[in-house]
Amino acid sequence: LSNLHLKEEKPKPDSNGAVVKMDDNVEKTEDEEKEDRAAQSLLNKLIRSNLVDTTNQVEVLQRDPTSPLYSVKSFEELRLKPQLLQGVYAMGFNRPSKIQENALPMMLAEPPQNLIAQSQSGTGKTAAFVLAMLSRVEPGNKYPQCLCLSPTYELALQTGKVIEQMGKFYPELKLAYAVRGNKLERGQKISEQIVIGTPGTVLDWCSKLKFIDPKKIKVFVLDEADVMIATQGHQDQSIRIQRMLPRDCQMLLFSATFEDSVWKFAQKVVPDPNIIKLKREEETLDTIKQYYVMCNNRDEKFQALCNIYGAITIAQAMIFCHTRKTAGWLAAELSKEGHQVALLSGEMMVEQRAAVIERFREGKEKVLVTTNVCARGIDVEQVSVVINFDLPVDKDGNPDNETYLHRIGRTGRFGKRGLAINMVDSKHSMNILNRIQEHFNKKINKLDTDDLDEIEKITN
Repeated sequence: LSNLHLKEEKPKPDSNGAVVKMDDNVEKTEDEEKEDRAAQSLLNKLIRSNLVDTTNQVEVLQRDPTSPLYSVKSFEELRLKPQLLQGVYAMGFNRPSKIQENALPMMLAEPPQNLIAQSQSGTGKTAAFVLAMLSRVEPGNKYPQCLCLSPTYELALQTGKVIEQMGKFYPELKLAYAVRGNKLERGQKISEQIVIGTPGTVLDWCSKLKFIDPKKIKVFVLDEADVMIATQGHQDQSIRIQRMLPRDCQMLLFSATFEDSVWKFAQKVVPDPNIIKLKREEETLDTIKQYYVMCNNRDEKFQALCNIYGAITIAQAMIFCHTRKTAGWLAAELSKEGHQVALLSGEMMVEQRAAVIERFREGKEKVLVTTNVCARGIDVEQVSVVINFDLPVDKDGNPDNETYLHRIGRTGRFGKRGLAINMVDSKHSMNILNRIQEHFNKKINKLDTDDLDEIEKITN
């Protein structure tokens, strides 16, 4: 597979030609939004060098409330095969993450138990289900025993890397990729014990081409279910694959979000599940100072930004725009003024975005201009200022409170003081800001010249 390069395909409109209107005369097709979810997930995998430190509490719902609830604090307690334990430690895992503490005892229990788990990016869930697959495999049997579905080709390759890393002391275990471009001879049987792939290709391999005997599959993993069902056809293909599997096959489903559509899908493919959910994290705005700046138009917003630029570049800042077009314009204008900025834009390939984030994280650029879509999930500890060049609104033009919290939550992390500055350029955007204030019950003060000293204190 060395010649199969990661690439982002240009999104296409859906069969109805549905498009979502955005500001700045930019049109975003629904498929482009879906592409962003898959690209975002891949981006997180490329930029995560370690696990996210989350304060989320884990809630466990068992299918059998009478059975004892186990969680583990060390990998030794799981009684793994020595070569797998060696693989776990070689990957830099010293002790299980929160999701692993609860999920692994369930996934490795006898008889096998089904699981639906909510887990955000960077919490170690890929390593958890990979460990479950590797533990169930009989290396002497040269046919597929574990099947893992990923929403895109690129994400399948990333999960494959984890399998290869964790199984590197288990050379008799082999992995096959059921992805586009991996052509096999008709009538060929696969001898690899683990197959990872995208739903369409896996379905072909199981039914039409008969490379895989689905009745011999012991573990079926559906990864990134929320991204999966955003793609036309994947939902139906996944259900069709699941129906070919034996009754006693262990079903494991993971999703970062649990919207209604994900729940409905999960309940169709995972019978009698144990469920692990994240209790909603109560993010606090107490450590974040919030201001707004009154302007009349975009050029005045830019001028105001230049006026406070000196104060904000002491540390690192993220500037959020509503569209790619505005983000591109703003980065170009700031560069013309001699400011050093990095731009994170949806036109970039995922690897390019990862490189930009890495430079920002290392402090090579002090200011990152971005849109919502690109910035989801970016954790850079030293960000102390967030500027909303455009206030966050949903597709109907109403305040997007969750995005506001998510944006300004990039700052003020781990108890440090942070700063959020909102640019207001019309009665409409002032109304949006007032509704955001009401929602969070937090006053946002007008930024005066005197406040710049306060800003310097925060950013220092």
